[in-house]
Amino acid sequence: FLSSDLEGKAFVFPAESNTAHAVLKTTIQQPLTSFTLCLRHYTEVNRAQCLFSYASRRNDNEIVLFRNNINDYRLYMGGLTYVTFKVPETLTTNSIGGHLCVSWESATGLAELWVNGQPLVRKSLKKGHSVGAEGSVVIGQEQDSFGGGFQAHQSFVGEITDVYMWDRVLRPDEVVLAWHNHALPDYLINWRALSYDIKGYAMVKPALLSVYRAG
Repeated sequence: FLSSDLEGKAFVFPAESNTAHAVLKTTIQQPLTSFTLCLRHYTEVNRAQCLFSYASRRNDNEIVLFRNNINDYRLYMGGLTYVTFKVPETLTTNSIGGHLCVSWESATGLAELWVNGQPLVRKSLKKGHSVGAEGSVVIGQEQDSFGGGFQAHQSFVGEITDVYMWDRVLRPDEVVLAWHNHALPDYLINWRALSYDIKGYAMVKPALLSVYRAG
């Protein structure tokens, strides 16, 4: 694994494939009963594509964030169970990129998705569930097996940057801080101190999205 501060950089996936991806090393040692995941993505592909895939030994879909199209995101957890978040047109007009924060807590089963600092309606998902520890985190592909089983038609094409994860649900004011790229404590995944490995036709380049940053 390489380890570096990727502030101002992005993972670039220039072409559809079943090989190009980035593997992230995490510090998830215990089962998760809550989490928040934030990232920026930049794509013009309008088919379904996987933004984030976390697989455990017991389940290849522990946490999967899918962008179905510009107005439609899906969060899968613990298998094939998912919720769909519909993004209003006002948040997606002329948009080919954006900042996402998705959170979930076991105690209530509430899942949230924020797009560019704006909250969507909360959903109910897998109340009482816990996310398996010591998993495999992949950016750019969807895992159908632990660390593999990729399919080209689910691959992400574009760039992904500012990937952060916490073992708690961020408060609304913290989500806005994350959108503005402020540092928050206690990361499980920290883009500013990331251990990662790049596979296939993918690379690290200066982030184009930085010019769109709010604040």
